[in-house]
Amino acid sequence: MLPYTPVFIKLLKGPVEYLEKTSWENLLQYKTELTGFVAQLGLSLVLDEDDGYAYLVHAVGDEDDPGTVSWFQRRAFTYDESVLLVLLREMMSEFEVGETVSRELIRKRREIKEYAELFFKENPSRVKFLRELDRLIDKAAENGFLDLMENHDLPDEQKFRVRKMIKAKVDGEVLEQFKLQLEAHATERIQHG
Repeated sequence: MLPYTPVFIKLLKGPVEYLEKTSWENLLQYKTELTGFVAQLGLSLVLDEDDGYAYLVHAVGDEDDPGTVSWFQRRAFTYDESVLLVLLREMMSEFEVGETVSRELIRKRREIKEYAELFFKENPSRVKFLRELDRLIDKAAENGFLDLMENHDLPDEQKFRVRKMIKAKVDGEVLEQFKLQLEAHATERIQHG
């Protein structure tokens, strides 16, 4: 067995973060060998040492080839799920600009909902609206963008860590496009009263 096989297997299952000490250290130790190995399989290693995460993607062009077998299941996000991901990414940006004490962005479910409320059309039923925001948060956790850090009897007090890999999925360009769309939407709402 190759010395980096356990890390490779973990990467096939999902991202590896610096918080997983043994796997992270092995990943850094064997990154050159691992990069060469996964390239032979039509994959690329995405490694961000500063933010402490790594994951595998298909090598450029492989996904578009109809004859290529995919290593990974593709996930399509709904519009609302995409908006929440962009909002989580925006929270990460604000955190990184202002925070100097902690390396990780941790927020309660309630805080995420309060941040997101302004960007979603409120359902006539407040209860249904909040339930939908809960569903979106749960979906973001299911897709690996949020990590439940602390469970609580009151769901709104649950604490989530926003995983830094969201920066790779929602980059600065997507964030800027979203801000421009929000500004245009706000201007339109003001003009139409």
